[in-house]
Amino acid sequence: MYFSLPAEYRQAEPQELNDRIAEARARLGNRLCILTHHYQRHEVVACGDHVGDSYGLSKLAAEKKNVEVIIFCGVHFMAESADILSSPDQHMFLGNPLAGCPMADMAEMADVLEAWKFLERFGGDDRIMPISYMNTTAGLKAFTGRHGGLICTSSNAAAAFDYGFERREKIFFFPDENLGYNTGLKYGLEPEEMVIWDFSRDDGGLDEQQLNKARLILWKGHCHVHTNFKAEHVGKVREEHPGVKVVVHPECLPEVVALADGVGSTRYIVDYCGQAPSGSTIAIGTEINLIDRMAREYPDKNIFELSGQTCPVCANMYRTTLNDLAYCLENYEDLKPIVVAEPDRSEALTALEKMLEIS
Repeated sequence: MYFSLPAEYRQAEPQELNDRIAEARARLGNRLCILTHHYQRHEVVACGDHVGDSYGLSKLAAEKKNVEVIIFCGVHFMAESADILSSPDQHMFLGNPLAGCPMADMAEMADVLEAWKFLERFGGDDRIMPISYMNTTAGLKAFTGRHGGLICTSSNAAAAFDYGFERREKIFFFPDENLGYNTGLKYGLEPEEMVIWDFSRDDGGLDEQQLNKARLILWKGHCHVHTNFKAEHVGKVREEHPGVKVVVHPECLPEVVALADGVGSTRYIVDYCGQAPSGSTIAIGTEINLIDRMAREYPDKNIFELSGQTCPVCANMYRTTLNDLAYCLENYEDLKPIVVAEPDRSEALTALEKMLEIS
């Protein structure tokens, strides 16, 4: 996909962009809703009606029945999910149409279908529940719904595992192996009950004995931001900051999660920072824009990024700028909205509605 902003938007100064955004918002009034993810730039978040994690924003999209235009400042899979959950007469736009997700791209439809065909030898729909992380395309959400599964986010992954294991013997989880593994441990599974399906190898690189024994089959995928954080970072920060609280996202490596004081979604991390006593020192393992915003919002607390060496930025979340938002607001009638077509829409909706129900 090729996309380039017109020069008048590329060259506009921030104050002009903010003024144009404010004017467009005033014209649209309550017909408009701007949703912004926690990882967005500060100036974009400031223009939104709501800021949240993928679960919270999906829930809001489902509730905004009277809004005509929804602009999602996030990445593509989020806008797809919001479109599926919104009413057919609503129009969903992505702030920057090039904002994708490398993790979601690690689970391609053809590879997942090939894996499922192989897993049918081990019970298929009768024994295996597919659970798809929110960070997947609409097509894979539809696949999940078609096979009786559900979608989860980092907020409700444990509840999704409860749902899956109450109904079937095994769970097939994709695309983030770390969230899946960490949730499996939280559920009480032993490491030997969890296996990694490597889509680049024949039969996922697994043998019959491993698959028969496995209760959790994890897709080989990861978030490049959260795998920046290492166990040695936790050790170093504890040496340098006695009394520090280490809080990380469950997409982090299991050895990092095991050493943390708190583990949870972006919403959890936001709440943790807000509820911590004044004077607290908190090292956070997640995307840098969220960390920086927490540090700004709570100047009475020492909040900083865990590794101290990297800049864990999600380049796709960072794509959306004030320039993009101004252009989208002023030209949405001429832009192509995010539309998930049938039958994917209905099948994915089934899986997403289960996600909302268990929460």
